[in-house]
Amino acid sequence: MVVALVIAVLVKTFLIQPFYIPSASMNPTLLTDDKILVSKLSPGVFDLERGDVIVFEDPGDWIPGDATDNPTPRVRVLMALSLVGLAPDPSQDHLVKRLIGMPGDRVVCAEEGAQLEVNGVLVDEPYINPATSPCQVPFDVTVPAGKVWVMGDNRHASADSAWHEHHGENGFVDQADITGRAVTVFWPMDRWSGLRDGEDAFADIPESP
Repeated sequence: MVVALVIAVLVKTFLIQPFYIPSASMNPTLLTDDKILVSKLSPGVFDLERGDVIVFEDPGDWIPGDATDNPTPRVRVLMALSLVGLAPDPSQDHLVKRLIGMPGDRVVCAEEGAQLEVNGVLVDEPYINPATSPCQVPFDVTVPAGKVWVMGDNRHASADSAWHEHHGENGFVDQADITGRAVTVFWPMDRWSGLRDGEDAFADIPESP
C-alpha cells in the first residue's frame, strides 16, 4: 500500500494528474463533470502549442473565493485523495481553457461575432460551441513575455482572458502557473477521447515578430 501511494505521488508530481471539469465553459470539447488526465510534461519536456487545452492555477480572482473556502465533506475527501493522485482534483483552484495566444502574439477580435485573429491571420475554430460565436467582446491585445492568452470553447459562458480583459481585469495567465496539457477524457467511459483537436486550427499562424 505504501509503495502504491509513493508511486501515485511520483506520477502526480512529475507525469500525469487527473482533474475534473466543474463547468460548461469548455463545452462541447469538455462537459461538466468530465474527468481528464493532464500531462505535466508540458510545459517542460514538450512545448505547448496554440490550440492545446491546458490546466492552470487561478491567475487571481478568476474563481469566486467561496468555491474553495467552504468545501463540502465529499469535496474534502476528494481533495485529500487528489493530493496523492488517486482522484481528480475537485478543489477548483485550477481552470481549464484553450491556449490561444503565446508570448508576443497579437490576438484580435474586431467586433462581437467576428472571427478570431492571431498575428494577422483569421482562425477557423471547429472546436467551439456552434451555438456561440468566436468573439463575444471586441479586444486587441499583445501577449506579454511570460504570459499566455486563453479562451473557453463555450465562448458565451466562459470567464476567460477576453472576459476579464473586457472587464478591466488581468486577462493574461503566467506560463509559470500552467500545470500541464490535457491529453484525454477518461471518465465517463462513453466520453473517452483524446484532446489534440486544436493545433490544426493554428497551423497557418506565423510566429510573433
